[in-house]
Amino acid sequence: MSLIKDIREAYIIYKERDPAIRTYWDVILYPCFWALRSYRRAHKLWLQGHCFRARRISQRAARRTGIEIHPGATIGEGLFIDHGTGVVIGETTVIGDNCTLYQGVTLGGTGKETGKRHPTLGNGVMVSAGAKLLGSFSVGDNAKIGAGSVVLKAVPDNCTVVGVPGRVVRMKNSPIPLANLDQTHLPDPILEDMKTLKNANNELINRLLALEDEVRILSREQSGREIPRRPLEQAAPEPDRDYVEVDECVFADYI
Repeated sequence: MSLIKDIREAYIIYKERDPAIRTYWDVILYPCFWALRSYRRAHKLWLQGHCFRARRISQRAARRTGIEIHPGATIGEGLFIDHGTGVVIGETTVIGDNCTLYQGVTLGGTGKETGKRHPTLGNGVMVSAGAKLLGSFSVGDNAKIGAGSVVLKAVPDNCTVVGVPGRVVRMKNSPIPLANLDQTHLPDPILEDMKTLKNANNELINRLLALEDEVRILSREQSGREIPRRPLEQAAPEPDRDYVEVDECVFADYI
């Protein structure tokens, strides 16, 4: 494949996903352009059994571009690696068409196992900066992996994963268009859990306060003093305690 044809095809891909690109010649300034060209040459040699020559090409490209792609990996069409520094793609990794990776992404294994030991990405997957996908599992089509996430298990189609370890926080979304590469407006599962605990805690406190009122009334009735029950619509007098009924938890919304 000629250099000019590669540049033209890469420009269409990069322009769709990176607003920083302005001209065709900007393509040659992207490290992923040269890393993928080297990968294609190395992968062809790898399939022919020339493993040392393939590894030599891939390691030279890694030193030049900061992107390490093992020649044994299988990569589909339309891969875009933005910035690219620190990206590692392991030997048995499979990447589908039109995927996007950002700097610091690792598609790696978890130990010394042999055979298929790296993740498989479907089509249209976006892996945000610093995310780590470790092990042999599948990431479904149009999935989105949040920045800094550590994913160790399979991800269904059209899902969003965030956290360490990664948790699915959105499921069965509409397919994510390539133009939507938002990495910041993602759900926060820890915050959602904190809100749930806050609501449960508030309900328990309010029930405890109501129970204390009932016990106090029963105690006074048994002592012989007649205490009329308050109508529900009237406000109850403040009991003898150091805390009051709460509506909002003291936890901040953002931690």
